[in-house]
Amino acid sequence: MEGKRSRGRSQPRPRHLLTKIKEFTRALVKDLSDGRSPEILIHRFRNYCSNPSANCYCSSDLPKGKETLTLRKETHVHRLDVLLRVLVIVQQLLQENRHGSKRDIYYMHPSIFSDQSVVDRAINDICILLQCSRHNLNVVSVGKGLVMGWLRFTEAGNMFDCINRPNTAYPVPVHVEEVKDIVSVAQYILVVEKESVFQRLANDQFCNTNHCIVITGRGYPDISTRRFLGLLVDTLHIPVYCLVDCDPYGFDILSTYRFGSLQMAYDAKFLRVPEIIWLGAFPLDSEKYHLPQQCLLPLTAEDKRKTEAMLQRCYLEREAPQWRLELQLMLERGVKFELEALSVHELSFLSTEYIPSKIQDMCYECEYGLRKM
Repeated sequence: MEGKRSRGRSQPRPRHLLTKIKEFTRALVKDLSDGRSPEILIHRFRNYCSNPSANCYCSSDLPKGKETLTLRKETHVHRLDVLLRVLVIVQQLLQENRHGSKRDIYYMHPSIFSDQSVVDRAINDICILLQCSRHNLNVVSVGKGLVMGWLRFTEAGNMFDCINRPNTAYPVPVHVEEVKDIVSVAQYILVVEKESVFQRLANDQFCNTNHCIVITGRGYPDISTRRFLGLLVDTLHIPVYCLVDCDPYGFDILSTYRFGSLQMAYDAKFLRVPEIIWLGAFPLDSEKYHLPQQCLLPLTAEDKRKTEAMLQRCYLEREAPQWRLELQLMLERGVKFELEALSVHELSFLSTEYIPSKIQDMCYECEYGLRKM
């Protein structure tokens, strides 16, 4: 199966971004020359609020407010200093057609930046100011995602032929905008939360038995993994399922794939994958698959706080009410469990029984219009 990508904004050219940077700095210099304190307006975005019953506009992808940075506020001085220093580095990367990581940028002025999160916020502010995505600035993350299965593609002219060895892990491409010539005969995409589950499937030759593509972000997914998944969904037009632990962090990772993250809400519409279907694990799976009590762990106080906070997210009430019910059920039961707990039956139970039966149930529900997940 082949296709063309439809997700994402048109890519701003480096020359266009350099022009914007030049105009921005020229305006700053003029304000300072005229004895005025520059005022930098930064729009604020969010992809959810904490009032599930409110008639909010979080799903609109429009700015939800604004913040003005000025030298007149002492608390803004250091932030503006960091923003301008990072902007100079970005300008250099674009001019020289080079790429750098967030960590590279941090180590260029560690005594001034003081913490990686300071640099991260500056990069996000610059993306909002220039109306672009992070990769457009030539700022990339060190890729951590893995992919295997019935897939072939090129990245910057290099061929990645997963089809020849469908149970071998390949790194998810960092420069997703350079991925071309995607070919696949997969029937679905399976996203798994953890590398340990990914390796379990690889050891069980899961992709030989099931014509699919398996991806893991190895925990919370990085931008490259989310962009690559979106590209595959748009190109191949096949179902995409997600398998996470039955705990608050697994649910949060699932939500990051579907709805995006709050930190990068300004880019959520280009990073989220609303097509994703939650395959498991669900709270009642512990009973359905007869997990012994020893496999169930009590929710900690922190788990409960995180779950209660997630239950307040407006997008669950609005777009995924069944997900919210499952999350509520987990809180009421007060226990959690990992996917690996299913190995209590046999080592390959996840590959041979759990996933195939879950997908079969999903296909049946889709066929008869019963699925609400």
